[in-house]
Amino acid sequence: MTSSKIIAGNWKMNGTATFLKECLSYWQSLSLVHNLVICPPFTLLTEANKSIHSSKVSLGAQDCHQKLTGAFTGNISADHVKETGCSYVIIGHSERRQYHGENNDLIKAKAETAISSGLKPVICVGENLGEREQGVTLEILQTQIEACLPNSSRDFLVAYEPVWAIGTGKAASLKDIEEVHGFLRKLVGSGIPLLYGGSVTAENCKEIISLSDVDGVLVGGASLKKQDFGRMLCGQ
Repeated sequence: MTSSKIIAGNWKMNGTATFLKECLSYWQSLSLVHNLVICPPFTLLTEANKSIHSSKVSLGAQDCHQKLTGAFTGNISADHVKETGCSYVIIGHSERRQYHGENNDLIKAKAETAISSGLKPVICVGENLGEREQGVTLEILQTQIEACLPNSSRDFLVAYEPVWAIGTGKAASLKDIEEVHGFLRKLVGSGIPLLYGGSVTAENCKEIISLSDVDGVLVGGASLKKQDFGRMLCGQ
């Protein structure tokens, strides 16, 4: 029997309420093998929560602020996220690091705030192409892990996302994924779920989640393909 893994779908700045309902209705009609964490845009979280009726489906947000309240126009607090029905929140995605200047200290603060609100942060780490070509991937990851992980709790997940593979259609090799996840396991210890993200598709998902120390995947664009994503959730 296939063991149940976590399949998280990060919709980024995509999707509509109608499409969300269609997807959740379809996915929950299937015989799900894996656990789905769906992370649509903030505006769709409440609607998504109303449409979830399977114990194998949970809701996640794509970010939260490091403060619970305050004069931070346009931001969303962890308490707001929790109130919509979320159990998870993505923290420190490479696009947040790149386009919003988020650094390791800020990511750690966000993760600790998320935990204080009863959320499980999915803390993203990963090297860029230049760092990979220089052969410093493991050093970069160790620095990020040591700087980003919360001190107060172990109730979080870590997602390894090689930045050069996100949205490019070029996933890391199975050998590379296994090596990195083995390294991360030594850093974080047992009991912390480790996800892989970076051009995960219906074609490579099954192989990736069969690897040692890979507890699931964080899927971007492919999570918007209703039928293909359904195949991933069913372990096909």
